[in-house]
Amino acid sequence: MEQVFAPWRIEWVEREDRDGGIDGCPFCVLPGRDADRESRIVARSPESFVVLNNYPYNPGHAMVIPREHEGDYAALGEAQLLDHARLKQRTFEALRGALGPDGFNAGMNHGGAAAGGSIDDHVHTHVVPRWGGDTNFMPVVSDTKVIVEALDDTWERVRDAFAELQGATVDGDDDAARFDGV
Repeated sequence: MEQVFAPWRIEWVEREDRDGGIDGCPFCVLPGRDADRESRIVARSPESFVVLNNYPYNPGHAMVIPREHEGDYAALGEAQLLDHARLKQRTFEALRGALGPDGFNAGMNHGGAAAGGSIDDHVHTHVVPRWGGDTNFMPVVSDTKVIVEALDDTWERVRDAFAELQGATVDGDDDAARFDGV
């Protein structure tokens, strides 16, 4: 069996609120916490928030998540749709500024377990920065993905890039960037 040393994962394993909010949904709990850095939240808006993925495909792998607990994208209201879309635009912009990727993959998980996510009843959009040559022999030969930067370091870079965007405010060093309007 192959082993990869990832000491930063212990925070996720030992978290107190394992079951989350509505029907065990951690996406419902995260925005109510007063610990953005610890929760990996890099940006907030009135109807959505952006969190770094605890299991990143690449550095900067983020999720844009509506605050409303809804599993069907079509059921989101106009305010939630507009806010989610605008925050997704800002996410591309911030990731481009923070990490300089060559492109992005973006995909939405909604509509149930067949969508492929571990959280299947709360709509969320994955935004994955991509670089030419960011895949190598490791996943093929050893079924291992190498992440080249610690999540804490990525959090700072990405949050700081969000903070530089027009309309953003940041209250403290451990707080996410906040956008009060769409």
